[in-house]
Amino acid sequence: MSLDQIYQLKHELWLKILFSSFALKEEKHKSYIYDMANIEFRHMKWLSNKLKDENIEYNYNKDDSIDIQQNSSFDYFHYIINQIKQVMKYYDPQDPLYARILSDEYYFISVLESWLQDKSNDYSIDAFNKQRVYEGKKLDKLSTDALTIFLFEETYKEYELILIYAYMQNYTDDIIQYNVYQDLVDESQFHLKSFGNMLAKMGLLSIPRSLFKELYQRIDIKQFLIDGIDEEKAAKEECKKLAEAIDDEELSKFFDFINYQENYHIELMEKTLKVFS
Repeated sequence: MSLDQIYQLKHELWLKILFSSFALKEEKHKSYIYDMANIEFRHMKWLSNKLKDENIEYNYNKDDSIDIQQNSSFDYFHYIINQIKQVMKYYDPQDPLYARILSDEYYFISVLESWLQDKSNDYSIDAFNKQRVYEGKKLDKLSTDALTIFLFEETYKEYELILIYAYMQNYTDDIIQYNVYQDLVDESQFHLKSFGNMLAKMGLLSIPRSLFKELYQRIDIKQFLIDGIDEEKAAKEECKKLAEAIDDEELSKFFDFINYQENYHIELMEKTLKVFS
């Protein structure tokens, strides 16, 4: 299998593991599998470096029929083990990078298999029940609708931004841009985790749709940054409107918190824009 095809499989594997972490309820499982997803994302970064070094064009195409819905935590543990095994058979163990990836993933499998030995780790999953109730809060219909639309839109947006910034980072030799892109990837990963967990609590979890190549295979980086600043300003307004629309103090404060984080995203992008002045 070609390197770019393996990259697509790793992209899909990262998403499957990441969204599985959102679906699970027990904090021990959520936390570990989220860390597992972050390591898978690091594998993607190293593979993208390898693709660049070998002058192989890559993209973020994926199978849009991915379905991560499972009925129980044990189903998820089996699912993740099987998904990892399906991808790892394409690695070349003689290659130091693949040897590292294999070592990581064999350990992941061993942890999941150990959890399967203890029936107390098994519980039902309600991340797909479409109840649209957030942790027992009694939100009115207007608040619930506003929260639902926001979470779907922002989950896709943060997934999109993670991949775009990672792509830009891979193709820059400028240290200022590189560092800013890393900060923006890290921030968007936190936002995606927050929104993904909230979707799961509302019973609405789903994998985001694919990105168009035109979004990340950009030649005009300056225009990309200008457009990005406008998008962040729009995201700020959406957070502000949602905080005002939701009749719940705790949730309103959370979206105010996200809103203020968007302020610094704009500052970081404006800092990078100065490189092109």
